[in-house]
Amino acid sequence: MPDTPALGHPYESLTPDAVLDALASVGLYGDGRLLTLNSYENRVYQVGLEDRSNVVVKFYRPGRWSDAQIQEEHDFATELAADDIPVVAPLALEGRTLHHHGGFAFAVSPSRGGRAPELDDFEVLEWVGRFLARIHAVGRKKPFVERPALDLASFGTTSRDWLLAHDMVPLDVQKEWEAACNEALAMIGTTALDTSRPAGDLRWLRVHGDCHPGNILWTPTDRPGGGPHFVDLDDARTGLAVQDLWMLLSGDRAQRTAQLSGLLDGYEQMREFDRRELALIEPLRTLRLLHYSAWLARRWQDPIFPINFPWFGSSDYWKGQIQMLQEQCEAMAEEPLHA
Repeated sequence: MPDTPALGHPYESLTPDAVLDALASVGLYGDGRLLTLNSYENRVYQVGLEDRSNVVVKFYRPGRWSDAQIQEEHDFATELAADDIPVVAPLALEGRTLHHHGGFAFAVSPSRGGRAPELDDFEVLEWVGRFLARIHAVGRKKPFVERPALDLASFGTTSRDWLLAHDMVPLDVQKEWEAACNEALAMIGTTALDTSRPAGDLRWLRVHGDCHPGNILWTPTDRPGGGPHFVDLDDARTGLAVQDLWMLLSGDRAQRTAQLSGLLDGYEQMREFDRRELALIEPLRTLRLLHYSAWLARRWQDPIFPINFPWFGSSDYWKGQIQMLQEQCEAMAEEPLHA
């Protein structure tokens, strides 16, 4: 098991008064209404203002992104919003979107409601696909300079090496986990996700990076501006277009194929999709699996993690990871999805 979290994590100083003081530093004054929103990586609050409107304020985890990397996220979101793509972009306050107060970098955005999209509805899938294509059309216009790529090194080998170097995998299962991990990484190393190899002709671009159903808010289409709203570009990176599609697929192979068909029907109304990228769905899923374990381990000193992930770190947890890695090796050897 990981060590017990140490006292004095930076977020412990982020009291309600500190949140309101940060907002006041950029000219926004709360009326006392404050709601903590679901977020593990950062701390995010919905705050009621004196004019009875609401804003969302996000305090970035110290040490995760540099100011330059956060600014690239903001600039990308602002660029998308300027192209009438329904992305919730940060507000420019006092001429800037990135602010600092009490040792935290923070941003303020409009408050948007909604629910997860119905991804068994072909029309919804088509609609989401069209907007993803438009996001990628903007993402293709220029590269990220500061933000990393989502590739084998950043999500795979780095995660494996960190977990082993910090003795996060119990000794009774470490050898078996490392073998399964190495087998999976070797298979991914034969794909375009190994960017240390000579570059192919697949097109890398700025992507959302974490486009799961929870980061798409759906509002009724009979209301002004109804439909999907994309939120939380915190994980935006350089990647391939398929990265923003595969996390919207679930169920058995037939269900995933049908969902993919709906997404691509919408996507290809706006932008060409390179079908060769479909072979990367299972390798990307495997990289996310490894990255997730490393993410939990790296964040264990934040008291919110042991509370919400009490099952992490046991031998049983890692035995489950071994099984999933073995299953992913089988999935990567199968014929990729077609749509």
